[in-house]
Amino acid sequence: MKFDIVVANETHQKYAEEIVELMYVSAKERGTGIAKRSPEYVKEKMADHKAVIAIAEDGSFAGFSYIETWSHTKFVANSGLIVAHRYRKTGLARNIKKRIFELSREMYPYAKIFSITTGLAVMKINTELGYHPVPFSELTDDKEFWAGCQGCRNFDILERNDYKMCLCTALLYDPEKRPELKPQGKDQSEHKGFRSKMAEGVLSPIKNLGKAIRHLKIL
Repeated sequence: MKFDIVVANETHQKYAEEIVELMYVSAKERGTGIAKRSPEYVKEKMADHKAVIAIAEDGSFAGFSYIETWSHTKFVANSGLIVAHRYRKTGLARNIKKRIFELSREMYPYAKIFSITTGLAVMKINTELGYHPVPFSELTDDKEFWAGCQGCRNFDILERNDYKMCLCTALLYDPEKRPELKPQGKDQSEHKGFRSKMAEGVLSPIKNLGKAIRHLKIL
């Protein structure tokens, strides 16, 4: 099954009410609560190009996710990931998650991207993208973000623990701690070593000249 996964814009605002309704139904199915969003809020995200939407071949809505920023854009959260019931278990959620992550990196390359979830599938996808488990203290301290947890049935646990732990797992992608790409394969390592030796020779001409003279005397 093919889907068109794109950055949302004003032309997709016609799906806003359907998206909000599906968010509500999905939260009830999981037995958790999420911050309620209005169709106007979703439309605003689309107009600002801070959302990703998936459209099926027949033109029907298939999935959605949007970007929220916190602490003056120092932190970014990919929120509201949903997939229409008939398109679940197709791998669509994974593809939407990857695209909204890419969009977040494009728009906010220096921001830390975080997620709190109890879903094993989401944890697995985030791990593949480079997220790492962290304590809640590593996340934003923006009160408005944590206020969004009030709709969850586990909010009393979070509140009792002074917002330092709950049943959710916190995951964080920190661009400053991203592993750098390393040369792969034996050949490249050998070439790197060869270049280093050449550089050393250029920077030490007197030493190399002395070796050459001694070599000629022996001959």
